[in-house]
Amino acid sequence: MNSSSIFPQPFRAVGCAECRNVEALGFDFTMAFQLIVDIEERRPFAYEALVRGRNGESAAEVLGRVNDGNRYRFDQACRVKAIEQATQLGLLDLSDCLLSINFLPNAVYRAETCIRATLEAAQRFEFPRERLMFEVTEGEQIHDAEHLKRIFAEYGKQGFTTAIDDFGAGYSGLNLLAEFQPHVLKLDMALTRGIDQDPVRQAIVAGIVLVARRLNICIIAEGIETAGERDALRELGIRYMQGFLFARPAQDRLCLP
Repeated sequence: MNSSSIFPQPFRAVGCAECRNVEALGFDFTMAFQLIVDIEERRPFAYEALVRGRNGESAAEVLGRVNDGNRYRFDQACRVKAIEQATQLGLLDLSDCLLSINFLPNAVYRAETCIRATLEAAQRFEFPRERLMFEVTEGEQIHDAEHLKRIFAEYGKQGFTTAIDDFGAGYSGLNLLAEFQPHVLKLDMALTRGIDQDPVRQAIVAGIVLVARRLNICIIAEGIETAGERDALRELGIRYMQGFLFARPAQDRLCLP
């Protein structure tokens, strides 16, 4: 499937100011930020921006309002809002800490055009583009792998960090990794949950760690809730982790390790 079939309606790129226009989107939302910690140095490695409703609605409720008619504008608005709110909460004061933003590849028509609002927002809020990480979830069906490769290539050229989220839980697995290699793989909690008690999961994750090292890819383990999971993953060579053991998502602050 090519890009034109993903975007049946006439496409028009929008800029930073227009992306902040929630009336045009049709609903409002905010962001919560969850810590990704560097276990070795006990410092923040990144914060992931997660959509939330203004009245406490979950991410699923917000995403349930996204459709073919507003997907592009929503994706653009998420980027701008994440940069704006992270700046307001002081993320730039944390040395070298990244801001991780989820994006919808099926909402990107042409990478070099659709990145305009992101670059404008980074300039507006004086946010270094090299501190932005863009995650695509493996769980989202990719209509056109070549399209995603072009997006990742353009993002790399712009200086962004690229990541595959929920790795090991979606449609493609290693086939997706064989097509293109991001800077970061985020291991899904289906692989990390209870790993300290599960030799099979330990073997699978050890294999992924080996592949990632060969490809010079960083690994983040998601969904960590117990000290046992943390310690088992550290033994497997993973130093970056995310989960309730370290911090829950928060809207009004950036939680520290």
